[in-house]
Amino acid sequence: MTIWTDLQGTAFAQTFHQVGDIRTRCLEAGSGQPLIFLHGTGGHAEAYARNLATHAKHFHVYAIDMVGHGYSSRPDIDYSIDTFVDHVVAFIDYLGVDKVKLSGESLGAFVASWVTLRRPEKIDRLVLNTGLPIVPSEPGRQELLKGMAISNAAAADLTHEIVRQRLGFLMLDPGQSVTDELVEVRYQIYDQPGMQAIVGRIATSVLGTITDLAHADGLFKPEKLQQITCPTLVLWTENNPGQHLDVAYQGMAQLPNARLEIMQQSAHWPQWEEPELFDQIHLEFLLSNGPA
Repeated sequence: MTIWTDLQGTAFAQTFHQVGDIRTRCLEAGSGQPLIFLHGTGGHAEAYARNLATHAKHFHVYAIDMVGHGYSSRPDIDYSIDTFVDHVVAFIDYLGVDKVKLSGESLGAFVASWVTLRRPEKIDRLVLNTGLPIVPSEPGRQELLKGMAISNAAAADLTHEIVRQRLGFLMLDPGQSVTDELVEVRYQIYDQPGMQAIVGRIATSVLGTITDLAHADGLFKPEKLQQITCPTLVLWTENNPGQHLDVAYQGMAQLPNARLEIMQQSAHWPQWEEPELFDQIHLEFLLSNGPA
């Protein structure tokens, strides 16, 4: 299976939208209400290549490269959660629509939750996929530190093998899920001039904030989730590195209108490792008219 065969037969485009100062790259398909997919730390729009075709039957799908990622602009700034929130809010305003559906994975889920807190009137339904703004347990913190170390290694000395290791950190079955094509896609992105320094800066900023308990507590306050009243899907896995199931349960205790789904055969990228089940759960929730 390749990205091309996942998208074969689907009318899609790689597009670039000028959102303020940020040239924003998207994988775009479908029509109707916008659905925005947000990738994780160091990621890119291809994280949703296996889901684009199915969702484009129902929505105008935008899988975007957040600022500093993929082929979007990467200004020489200090990257923080607010940096990404500002970009996504600006993208939603750029679309000029009343409401969007917002689905984020890992960092994308942190960003999606804060976008919803900032602009609740714009978010119709929210999906928090393997990420919540909650400080992880100590075992999870150690796993995130491992992921940060691999990201920093890629920034210091980019090789195909270190990219494979970083992608393997996301997967339950790296041998099956980390394809040569996926490694090459990410390698080519990271090999852009000046990109490795940005990769390291983002990893240190984002993962460092989460793992620095004194710092993280100021940003990740579970009680803030009580203010998210739109229907919310918390989509987790049994094997999520960094934020284990206890984090999902903590989030569910705070979210007033949420449901929890736990997938079994994937780790941090359920949309990639279990695309059929992910699409089934995800679309059932997004297409529902009632509460979560």
